[in-house]
Amino acid sequence: MKAQAFTTDVVSDITPALLAIGRDGFPQALIGALRRVADVGHCMVFSFAGPRSAACLLDAGNIPTGRDLGIAYSEHFHQADPNRDAVFEGQARLAPIVLPTFARRMYSDSYRKIFFDDSDIVDKFASAIWTGDTCFYVNFYRITAQGRFTRDQIARLTAVAPAVSAAVARHFQHDPAPDSDPMDRLKNVIETAAPFALLTGREKQVCLRILSGLSSEAIAAELGIGLHSTLTYRKRAYDKLGIASQNELFAIALRLVASSRPLN
Repeated sequence: MKAQAFTTDVVSDITPALLAIGRDGFPQALIGALRRVADVGHCMVFSFAGPRSAACLLDAGNIPTGRDLGIAYSEHFHQADPNRDAVFEGQARLAPIVLPTFARRMYSDSYRKIFFDDSDIVDKFASAIWTGDTCFYVNFYRITAQGRFTRDQIARLTAVAPAVSAAVARHFQHDPAPDSDPMDRLKNVIETAAPFALLTGREKQVCLRILSGLSSEAIAAELGIGLHSTLTYRKRAYDKLGIASQNELFAIALRLVASSRPLN
């Protein structure tokens, strides 16, 4: 029961960022969600289109030199990143990758000076996801005033990493139309994508409302059914999808959205 409450909590925390996919406010919605999840100070997203190519796509938070760090990493230091091998080794995986726990000794002297000492970064957590030939590499930082991530915060970041990585990938792919509603795209995925075809109509309705951030009680009220029935539909849907949590549901749906073209 405690684990279920934990998962519900962190999924609820990131829902505003998921609903901001494809919109101008996505960077601020993302950093706001990450601060609720684990008091993340700064977030940067890089893309890799090949071993020699890197670009900084997002820089939001409390590090004043973030833009300069993004340029330095993209132009040169991505080749010296100790996470690089794990990122590229994970290219064949469909699931998001959670990178090794941060340790200063992993980095060269010049890397540590620029990216940690001069920028006041004291800790980081990172994940990545491949969509086709492009990798989206998501980095979460804390500065000295915040201290290092606690064990609980790392657990929370690990829990949301699949959904956050998939959301980032979707946001930066295909230049979605500004008036394209993210929930419409999620609804389309649930109605048409292969994994969700296994579900009944009611199970799909419950899943869509879970993705919109509603509690089981709110779903029951909106659909006009009992709470017990809502929980039963959720369990049946999860069993058919081979998952056990809301976070895994987000990961499946957003990964499918990330691999699809925006709706017209």
